[in-house]
Amino acid sequence: MAKLLYITAHPHDDAVSFSMAAGKAFIDTYKEVNPSDEIVHLDLYKEHIPQMDVDVFSGWGKLKSGTKFEELSEQEKIKVSRLAELSEQFVDADKYVFVTPLWNFSFPPVMKAYLDAVSVAGKTFKYTEHGPVGLLTDKKALHIQARGGFYSEGPAAEMEMGHRYIGIIMQFYGVPSFEGLFIEGHNAMPEKAQEIKENGIVRAKDLARTF
Repeated sequence: MAKLLYITAHPHDDAVSFSMAAGKAFIDTYKEVNPSDEIVHLDLYKEHIPQMDVDVFSGWGKLKSGTKFEELSEQEKIKVSRLAELSEQFVDADKYVFVTPLWNFSFPPVMKAYLDAVSVAGKTFKYTEHGPVGLLTDKKALHIQARGGFYSEGPAAEMEMGHRYIGIIMQFYGVPSFEGLFIEGHNAMPEKAQEIKENGIVRAKDLARTF
């Protein structure tokens, strides 16, 4: 039995969002093919994801210097413990599915906050004399992303930083398998939007059968 984290960063549901529609199709099919796997949905718009702020850094600094957890301020306790929960949950999973739109050439801010939360030395990577080394070498990841324009090729390709960023982070963690499923062009060609959406859903279902 494997554990899959289904991590969504979109304020809309599958009725509105093309990426969420493809994500739902993927998860529904994945459940059919892998009925014994555990699937945990993290809706980042509903989860408490602490920002990297003064409470977090002061709390970590105090713990590193030998201060007991009970002696931290209330805000330090809340934020530090929540970050620990998120990173441990991430490390404990076997597979990751990220679902985002492409906003301003990247993804919604909640995804960056989440990736910051799980980027913890000693858990997802470690420092060595030769530089950082990823620790998640037995995982696999998928990014489902809807793009209103065309970014897979052409002049806009170099401007896409959402999938590229997640890919770099997965590489940093040592994740050996990272795939992308893109639904794109529905704003550029609104007359074909429904066709583009349906095609993305079909591809999501196909990918779920082998992921």
